[in-house]
Amino acid sequence: MTGRSAQPAALHLSGVVLPEGGHRDLWVRDGRITFEPVAGAETVSRGGWLLPGLVDAHCHVGIGPGGRHVEDPVELREQALAERAAGVLALRDCGSPVDTRALDDDPELPRIIRAGRHLAAERRYIPGLAIELDPTDPAGLAEQVRVQARRGDGWVKLVGDWIDRERGDLGPEWSPEVLATAIAAAHEEGARVTAHTFGTDALPGLLDAGIDCIEHGTGLTEELIGRMAASGTAVVPTLVNVENFPSFAAAGEARFPAYASTMRRLYAQSGAVVRAAYEAGVPVFAGTDAGGGIGHGVIADEIRALHAAGLPAEAALGAGSWAARAWLGLPCIEERAAADLIVYDADPRADLDVLRRPRLMILRGRVVA
Repeated sequence: MTGRSAQPAALHLSGVVLPEGGHRDLWVRDGRITFEPVAGAETVSRGGWLLPGLVDAHCHVGIGPGGRHVEDPVELREQALAERAAGVLALRDCGSPVDTRALDDDPELPRIIRAGRHLAAERRYIPGLAIELDPTDPAGLAEQVRVQARRGDGWVKLVGDWIDRERGDLGPEWSPEVLATAIAAAHEEGARVTAHTFGTDALPGLLDAGIDCIEHGTGLTEELIGRMAASGTAVVPTLVNVENFPSFAAAGEARFPAYASTMRRLYAQSGAVVRAAYEAGVPVFAGTDAGGGIGHGVIADEIRALHAAGLPAEAALGAGSWAARAWLGLPCIEERAAADLIVYDADPRADLDVLRRPRLMILRGRVVA
């Protein structure tokens, strides 16, 4: 653990508060924001734009290159610090094979909202990362869903599709009946459920079962997007990971040419899918899939990718800040909220590249950068 510098008893900042856009003074006392003046507060920032802390809504603290389990506390902390350096002050850990709760005791690290371990059908995911289950046993999946719901922070992660070696292409991992039982069990535990999907075939069963969120979602069709919009089901497109689809296709082409063709098609349509989802009213959030093949700390790249796909710059920024925080039950810059915010010298709504140059960060009421 690194040494921590002394912190003032109270802080004062002023600037344009986003997303509202008005210029305000605010104070931080006992780790919380107030708009009532605090005598003796130390002014740490004047001017600039004050943004609620960024959110990486899909990452994996505890997974290293090649799917390696990261058990070393120092390396775990480095992963979290890489996220913080990019302005990520909260992250949804969308499946990890290791217990990272020791990080919660470190006030210098982002807040982590966990989804427990991936749940996958036997031999249908990256070896060693998921708890693998009999896909024909609804009771077995439902039981493990309850276990992960109790271990997590209100989320459960299913693997909805993966390559099916018999068909040589992507295929669903679970029947609609098994999914319905599992997702009902999660909801009974008070947890939301999200699912990894690349292709199309797994999506109808997931939506029929009441899934709360889709990860990646490159196989979404117009009809499925309409269903998601009507039900409020969110999507986290992870476009920085989708950039790897051509290499996935090349790696599998010799044995699975149909799979390779599917992955190239999904890559080609990925931007149009995100744009159609946003325009239809589907909640879209920014997540990088960091951990494993994606390095931590690239949330700015994901926000820019959402904008390039067709989201207005302010909507793309919200997908990685205030909108994502509200979705995860986290406050923004408001009275009595936990003080997690970033100060920039320019308006990030006008230029998303500004996200790469934070002036100052306050996490849990402490200046950290």
